[in-house]
Amino acid sequence: MSTALLTVTALCRREILKFVRDRSRVAGALVQPLAFWLLLGLGFQGAFQMPDSPVGAVGYVEFLFPGVLALVLLFTAIFSTISIVEERASGFLQTVLIAPTSRTAIVLGNALGGTLLASVQALLFVVVWPWVGPGLTIGGVAYITAICLGMGIGFTALGCAIAWRTDTTRGFHAIMNLFLLPLWFLSSAMFPLDSAATGLRELMLANPVSYAVSGLRHGLYVEAPAVLADPVTCLAVTWGFAALMVGAAVWSVHRPLFQTA
Repeated sequence: MSTALLTVTALCRREILKFVRDRSRVAGALVQPLAFWLLLGLGFQGAFQMPDSPVGAVGYVEFLFPGVLALVLLFTAIFSTISIVEERASGFLQTVLIAPTSRTAIVLGNALGGTLLASVQALLFVVVWPWVGPGLTIGGVAYITAICLGMGIGFTALGCAIAWRTDTTRGFHAIMNLFLLPLWFLSSAMFPLDSAATGLRELMLANPVSYAVSGLRHGLYVEAPAVLADPVTCLAVTWGFAALMVGAAVWSVHRPLFQTA
């Protein structure tokens, strides 16, 4: 037990140190979501109106904010787990595998490091919210933190599972984009459920990221607009998805690292 805990702590600390020491990654993690939010939000501000609400009640800059928080978490999952592919090529991963520790601890260490980075970035971004929306409450911040942690664990674990079976960083990016971008677009991050076509509504309701975005809206508002479910359901689906992805990542890393003919 102590060996596994030391492994989780060491790998988590290593992920954080790699992020802090890479200045370009720090700048990109903070500036890119802010630029994306402002450019897209201001660009569609005049063309957006919430269904069944007065004109101007919720502007697009305000509506898009929870979706950009989710996007911060998704991008961090990509950048934090791509190191698994690079470390396999450099030989570091093989060194970790022969150490006297469980592979489950390796998954948890990488997932925890990526989750902490993603959650801190998202919470730093939340500081901007009072300038565009209603004020935050302590309970709301605590709820947002719980959603961010669950979403971060889920997608870093998904990244671990995919990176374990991927040989190149190019292939990893292609596969992750195949999963992440459609999940984000169909999460009510860019448009509300009520304004979507009938076929898209079913996909949005089946998408676990939709409930994470709705959960973020619950944390930002006292009476949240454009949500799919109540706060308890959003939290349960988000953490249920996280548990499922951790299980998939643990199963993946217990398979052979290299396939032999």
